[in-house]
Amino acid sequence: MTELSRFLSSRFSGLKAYVPGEQPKDTAYIKLNTNESPYPPAPQVIEAISRGEIEKLRLYGDPECTELRKTLAEYCSVTPEHLMMGNGSDEILSFVFMAYCDKNTGVSYPDISYGFYSVYADLYGISSEEIPLKENFAIDPEDYRNRGRTIVLANPNAPTGLCLTVEDIEKIVASNPDNVVIIDEAYIDFGGQSCIPLVRKYDNLLVVQTYSKSRSLAGARLGYAVGNPALIHDLNRLRFSVNPYNVSRLTMLAGKAAIEAQPYYDNKNAEIILTREYASAKLKELGFLLTDSRANFILAKYPGMGGSALYEGLKARGILVRHFNKPRISDFVRITIGTKEQMDAMILSLEEMLGI
Repeated sequence: MTELSRFLSSRFSGLKAYVPGEQPKDTAYIKLNTNESPYPPAPQVIEAISRGEIEKLRLYGDPECTELRKTLAEYCSVTPEHLMMGNGSDEILSFVFMAYCDKNTGVSYPDISYGFYSVYADLYGISSEEIPLKENFAIDPEDYRNRGRTIVLANPNAPTGLCLTVEDIEKIVASNPDNVVIIDEAYIDFGGQSCIPLVRKYDNLLVVQTYSKSRSLAGARLGYAVGNPALIHDLNRLRFSVNPYNVSRLTMLAGKAAIEAQPYYDNKNAEIILTREYASAKLKELGFLLTDSRANFILAKYPGMGGSALYEGLKARGILVRHFNKPRISDFVRITIGTKEQMDAMILSLEEMLGI
């Protein structure tokens, strides 16, 4: 890594940046490491990005994302005032940490979860509280009741894939009436139940979703927050203070067309779920231990072989998975669900590695 310059503010000298999954510059790998969809966007999305629209790139896009929010609001059964669009859900989470955490209000999240939470806490100088998962990697809802802090929970959680019920989340939200509870639903379309219907009941609930996983638009960078209009107003004040044109013209078109093509994505997500169950069964036959994932990935461990060895062995055979060198999960690898053919190739590589 390049050495930091002598001009960098001292408050960032100890910052540990988020490390994204590998993005190889060639096509030599079966890529099962960044939870992207193995399927292309819906045909309607591709058609929406026409030559005429590309020629309009000389113009700024609509900072209000009006047409996209109208379409998405109808899909989510809320009003457009309940929605804010972002350059991926990561940008929205950044605004969330800025808006609802400060020297007086800290943040709580699980000790094993999405890595950006700790990065944002450090970036903004926020007092963070990492609450340990249970031995089986589950989140204990009781740990988050009456916390007196901003709470951020990924549901399903990453990288475990485990999911809380809406009833459990409602208890957390109800027990923290004076603090915002953020539910990060990046993987909700692969087996969980969304908390979006609760935003009309609780003014302290914010639900964040993304187009990256279940709508095949990771490269377009589009996410959204759903919450009480007052919360959305807070976030938009920050957005307009940073970058009001954060969503590009083409991304807005793709996002609107994707919602209009939701049946296509429902079918593809159902295929991913079936492939997840198929691959999970195959891994268990080989002796792997797995969490009960409700996401588009599997967290897997092979007794007697560390996660690093699994990662390196698969990479040497042209398959990329994700390894986190962190306490409690260092023996695991996270495997994105690809096509059935890709998963079969991974299984064959594992059989070769294990001498089965």
